[in-house]
Amino acid sequence: MKIVVSGGGTGGHIYPALALIRTIKENHPNTEFLYIGTEKGLESKLVTMENIPFHAINITGIKRSLSFENIKTLFRFVKGVQDCKRILKSFKPDVVIGTGGYVCGPVVYAAAKQKIPTVIHEQNSIPGLTNKFLSRYVNKVAICFESAKEFFPEDKVVLTGNPRATEVIGDKNPTIIQSYGLSENKPTVLIFGGSRGARPINEAVVKSLAQFAAKPYQIIYVTGDVHYQEVEKEVSLIGKPENIVVVPFIHNMPDVLRSVDLVVARAGATTLAELTALGIPSILIPSPYVTNNHQEKNASTLTENGAASMLLEKNLSSPQLLKSIDDIILNQEQINKMKEAASNLGIPDASKRLFNVMQELAK
Repeated sequence: MKIVVSGGGTGGHIYPALALIRTIKENHPNTEFLYIGTEKGLESKLVTMENIPFHAINITGIKRSLSFENIKTLFRFVKGVQDCKRILKSFKPDVVIGTGGYVCGPVVYAAAKQKIPTVIHEQNSIPGLTNKFLSRYVNKVAICFESAKEFFPEDKVVLTGNPRATEVIGDKNPTIIQSYGLSENKPTVLIFGGSRGARPINEAVVKSLAQFAAKPYQIIYVTGDVHYQEVEKEVSLIGKPENIVVVPFIHNMPDVLRSVDLVVARAGATTLAELTALGIPSILIPSPYVTNNHQEKNASTLTENGAASMLLEKNLSSPQLLKSIDDIILNQEQINKMKEAASNLGIPDASKRLFNVMQELAK
């Protein structure tokens, strides 16, 4: 089987694509892949690092305000479609999948016009412009949140979940918590704000450090590279408590997630897929800076089902953060209820479900 994959711009579009490719390779090693992205996008680095054949096209996104750049983008789209038709004619894929980002536009559109089976994968509860546009032409629309159904043609929609969920499944390793100098016998709270960190979360955590030091639970705080020095300095000022660990980044996030009891994080689609696949209770602080405020909508799915609590950034403060954590981590009955609720929402076989959709179309 030959598959063309396209997705770019942000990690939220690229990581699910890579997770899907890895799962397919494990189970069907003879599958051939071609990834189409942009040279300037994050995908050009991440995909080539995985030794996946990569082809770059020149395309930019539509600006949401009136701009002369949008006219240029239209011409780039038409040129991109022509380029993609030549690439697809040469590679001869059995199916083409787009995982989001403007680069998918010409790739998936060109495939649909050439009668090649096509799928788009929407990670968020509110889709982006590209997937809304492509949904008119593709054969199937794979979604991760039931609430996304309303934005797409009903007969095309299938709930598959996010392939990243499949990658985090595994056994808990008791030495992971110990490797951070913490006790495996104490409840552990993991706090992170994304790969670059988040200043409002950082400020609330810093103001809470002295109180955290006196708690019967322990904290792993992932600051992001930008904020690490600042937070590490604040921890030193209170004597580096044994129950607080500050790190700039976590490279083995699936291992750490499987070892913690509560997560405080943004409400990105990939994060929520991982948390629900593992059945981890969470306190979600949606980023208000994303398109269509989709993170708040993502978080609502978990809160409405009892799998998480939500703390809006505008209400975020040290006292509110401490209370939110204490209300969950110090109440074992509440922890158990939220674990069960999160597990009920999880789709750990997401990669398999998505590949099944692709196989059916290829037939």
